[in-house]
Amino acid sequence: MDDVAPLFTRSDGDYVFARWGRPIVPVVFGVDDATLAVFKGAIEAVVALAGHKMDETDMELGANLMMFFCQDWNELLDVPHLDKLLPELGTLVPRLQAADANQYRIFRFDEAGAIQAAFVFMRMDDQMAQAPADTLALSQAVQVILLWSDTAFSEVPPLAMIEGKVALRPEIGDVIRAAYDPVMPVAARDASHALRLGARLI
Repeated sequence: MDDVAPLFTRSDGDYVFARWGRPIVPVVFGVDDATLAVFKGAIEAVVALAGHKMDETDMELGANLMMFFCQDWNELLDVPHLDKLLPELGTLVPRLQAADANQYRIFRFDEAGAIQAAFVFMRMDDQMAQAPADTLALSQAVQVILLWSDTAFSEVPPLAMIEGKVALRPEIGDVIRAAYDPVMPVAARDASHALRLGARLI
């Protein structure tokens, strides 16, 4: 990949990068056991690709990667204690409804700027319902392993059909591996970070 900067340059022009600074502990709400297994498998695969770790529990939060499936955004307002974790929930739900959104991600960060927690919301509209579970799972796992730009995958998605199967695009996998290189910082706001990432892709 010639230039990785656009992957972390937001629509307002700011360069913002972050990776997880602690083991990932996922929990998925609103799906059956089979779908749950698919999502956990996808998360495990992407975490392994990054060379990062998973754990059984987070000392502060219990789980730090929470995924919620719903049919209507209003359902989020009925999830017990979710408003305690996300004080902005009351204003977020009307915004998601107004935008007719079918997915949304919120990240929390520690003092070093690393990802501390992530909340993933998916509304199963017609578009989502038609996507195979493994495609949804891999897509979401990729999009929470790093803090990508809000426009990173607007033109080219992170997944592609490779030998008849949906898989992570190799160049995106390379970026994830490079981003988790132990010598790289957990967070960055200077575009020179992209040059260091790029140097690890050669």
